[in-house]
Amino acid sequence: MLLNRDSASESIQSWSLLCGLGTPGAPWLEIILAMAVEPSSSGSMKRRVGRRMKKMSNIYESAANTLGIFNSPCLTKVELRVACKGISDRDALSKPDPCVILKMQSHGQWFEVDRTEVIRTCINPVYSKLFTVDFYFEEVQRLRFEVHDISSNHNGLKEADFLGGMECTLGQIVSQRKLSKSLLKHGNTAGKSSITVIAEELSGNDDYVELAFNARKLDDKDFFSKSDPFLEIFRMNDDATQQLVHRTEVVMNNLSPAWKSFKVSVNSLCSGDPDRRLKCIVWDWDSNGKHDFIGEFTSTFKEMRGAMEGKQVQWECINPKYKAKKKNYKNSGIVILNQCKIHKMHSFLDYIMGGCQIQFTVAIDFTASNGDPRNSCSLHYIHPYQPNEYLKALVAVGEICQDYDRYETCSRLRPYHLSMGSSHPRLILDREWKISLATHHAEAHVSHDFAINFNEDNPECAGIQGVVEAYQSCLPKLQLYGPTNIAPIIQKVAKSASEETNTKEASQYFILLILTDGVITDMADTREAIVHASHLPMSVIIVGVGNADFSDMQMLDGDDGILRSPKGEPVLRDIVQFVPFRNFKHASPAALAKSVLAEVPNQVVDYYNGKGIKPKCSSEMYESSRTLAP
Repeated sequence: MLLNRDSASESIQSWSLLCGLGTPGAPWLEIILAMAVEPSSSGSMKRRVGRRMKKMSNIYESAANTLGIFNSPCLTKVELRVACKGISDRDALSKPDPCVILKMQSHGQWFEVDRTEVIRTCINPVYSKLFTVDFYFEEVQRLRFEVHDISSNHNGLKEADFLGGMECTLGQIVSQRKLSKSLLKHGNTAGKSSITVIAEELSGNDDYVELAFNARKLDDKDFFSKSDPFLEIFRMNDDATQQLVHRTEVVMNNLSPAWKSFKVSVNSLCSGDPDRRLKCIVWDWDSNGKHDFIGEFTSTFKEMRGAMEGKQVQWECINPKYKAKKKNYKNSGIVILNQCKIHKMHSFLDYIMGGCQIQFTVAIDFTASNGDPRNSCSLHYIHPYQPNEYLKALVAVGEICQDYDRYETCSRLRPYHLSMGSSHPRLILDREWKISLATHHAEAHVSHDFAINFNEDNPECAGIQGVVEAYQSCLPKLQLYGPTNIAPIIQKVAKSASEETNTKEASQYFILLILTDGVITDMADTREAIVHASHLPMSVIIVGVGNADFSDMQMLDGDDGILRSPKGEPVLRDIVQFVPFRNFKHASPAALAKSVLAEVPNQVVDYYNGKGIKPKCSSEMYESSRTLAP
């Protein structure tokens, strides 16, 4: 069916806003619109669309992938519980019938997600209805909670009384677990009324199970020696297919083997269903690959859990052919499960909700290759109406990280801010990071790691806006030099991260954002610093600004191979993420943030789980916070 241009335009633009693909007037929307309406008989429209699609394809394919349209690997579902206190009605003689409506912002517009039940005649409602939302660490997800008085005579909002609202980000809620704020009405506090929101992760079973099998008196399948047995475990799927879960090593020449213990995720073993059937097969290994079948048995994870706490579970290993042919056949051996241990695998939100803070550090490249900031061609030029690439990248990433930098409240965020490759004619920083005064420009020297607020005793800034202000105010006071050395910055943050390891707790995880315009000149030292940092609670994000050659940065990322120090030592974890800003010039700031931060949750989990460090606040302790009496 063909559409007219007006109806097609309205439908496509509404769809694009809901899906987060763009704003009205975006070039790719015009392409789709042209394809939706009646085609031009001359073919000129098709040719014009084809040329434009070719020009835009790379840009929007990259942006679409980055925005998670095609895949969303970091998706986590979160349940939000809501309660209010001290709600007042316009009519002082009656109590309200409050309902809370949750809205989420997308491209500047608010869309209703869900609403609670209506609790009649109540000023301190505690709602049983839960809001379930998708959580993405790498996105700023703005929420609005609106409280409406919905009388029994109607359920429409047009007739209902607005009692107050509260805006926040999902990141602020999950980082604090329990967020309480005053309700606002038309910009003012709505009396003494307040709202409390508690977050709880709604996740699948990510636990791991450790199993240890052995067997005794297995059938001998070899003429001149004993069998060489190994065990395979299969998960039986709902569609009658089977999936190999684990294959043990081969124990040579042994009819009573003891296989090494192994770990497998509960999801992989039984898809989270403890009653799902598992088929276990014992084979006699042959070098030609034609292994001899010894026997099999079936079980469930529920049955295997009987081997916990020092107990054993055993099964007869049955060969169906022998059982059918031999009257006196009993079994082809006994398989024994000696050990079943369940290892809790904590998630990113387990650590964040447990009080782990993200310490956000920024390093900005002030080398001379950026150009004189007073020149409009400089990468540091402050345009009165258009932020430069440094500011765009800084705000895109910092706006997200600031929600996790303080446990108490994001308004007290203090991200560190470091810089490299510049000198200052009056405030000079020596190697001990102490400020010394210089009266002549000739006394200035190059510093690779100074605080741009020029306060070494308190180098922190108040939120991302404070970082932006410090950056803008320091530019007129600096002279840009070189070279571009980033190892000192990494070492500085790594020192703080190293001190954190002494606590043996998941208290602070460090993220270093490096914004640079060119080829780094201390590659060997940088590789050494990254390998050292890979053993610490730390991640490094590098954004390349401008049009320089960033091939060395790609090597640091490690996507094409394992990064090694000059001495050959490999990184323990992949902690570096690099992206060139030019790939996101025509995409939204959210696309850049999503790209560079998408790996951080897994990096946090990999570090703490690898060290066997549990969240500070256990899930059992968290249960007590579910009682929502504000």
